[in-house]
Parts: sequence; C-alpha cells; structure tokens
Amino acid sequence: MTTIEGGMVCTNDEEFYEVIRMLRSHGMVREIRNDDVREKWKLKYPDLNQDFIFAYPAHNMRPTELNGVLGISQLHRLDSNNERRSFNLSRFLEHLDPRLYKTDFRVEGSSNYAFTLVLKHPSMEMRNKVEEILLQNKVEFRRGLSGGGNQLRQPYIKRLGKFPEPTSLTNTDYVHHFGWYIGNHPGLPEEKIYWLCKILNNVSSPYV
Repeated sequence: MTTIEGGMVCTNDEEFYEVIRMLRSHGMVREIRNDDVREKWKLKYPDLNQDFIFAYPAHNMRPTELNGVLGISQLHRLDSNNERRSFNLSRFLEHLDPRLYKTDFRVEGSSNYAFTLVLKHPSMEMRNKVEEILLQNKVEFRRGLSGGGNQLRQPYIKRLGKFPEPTSLTNTDYVHHFGWYIGNHPGLPEEKIYWLCKILNNVSSPYV
C-alpha cells in the first residue's frame, strides 16, 4: 500500500515487527520499541555509540518528487553555503586548544557539514567529560563521527562475511572511541562557534 514515501507492512509477530522497524531505518537498534530488547542490544555492544548500533545491513532511501523540488530550489545557495561551512570549520579549528584536540586536519577544498572533534590523547576520562559538557549545554553530537564509528564493530557486519579485527584499523578505531562530529550549519552565528570552543577548551585533561 503506497503512502507517498515507502509503504506499509502489517504483522502480528512482535519479533518480526521490531526487525522491520530497524530495517526501515538503516538497521538501527534505536528504532526498537521494546525497551527490554533494545537494552539487550546495548548491553551486548557496550563499545558502540548507543544511539548508533546497526543490527542489520539496511538503507533509508526516500526520494520523492517533493524532495526533488526542494533540492532544486536550494541549488542557488550551494556555493555560499559551502563557503560559510568552510569559514565555520576554520574558525572552529583555530580556536580549539591544540593541547587537547587534534586541529591539523587537511581542510583544503573541504566544505565539511560537521565540526570534526578528536581528542589529542586517548583518555576515557576525557572522553566522558567532553560528552558530559556537550550534553549539559544541549549540543548534539555523534561519537565516532557519522554512521556509528568503526563499522567492523557493528553487529550487522558479522552477517556479511569474515572481516579483520576492528583494532586493525588503527585510526578508524581511535576516532570510534575518541572522536565526534558536531553539526556545521551555514546559518550558525560566529559567536556560537567561539562559545563552543570555549566550553570544550575548559574541559580538564590529565595530559595538560
């Protein structure tokens, strides 16, 4: 049955229902309605960002005519938005404390849609402090950058065959545990960037 976007599946099987909910949204565990089942997944994979556990290989593709019209109407803003995102990112990296965070990324030609935040030193204590301060200040973030971090740690990958150990991807695994992205909107006021850097720079580190 068409519903303009996607369709509809009807079932009286609760387990199948929960799987379908995950499959309709990238296979993400957070789509499960049953609190007990969702908690079992989280306890099984404590090394993953709890909001980004992917149980199944799945997609979320929903282009419609309305989406197309809106997208085309935004094209005239593309260049100016990219310039602003590049400006925002440079200000963010310039004002972060390089003793605490990595700031020497290659950004030439980048119009990053997110601020890349990576700890300079591996520290679970520091990681928890950073996340606590972001949550306290209602700053949305995703640990491991986008998409749930090191994909070799995701449960869905085990369904697709045999892969190397997650720790074999050294840089990827480091970012999985000690990196985040924070949204970089072209309409973000410059003073908000300085404020964000200030609260991040004030997080105490065992290395400084």
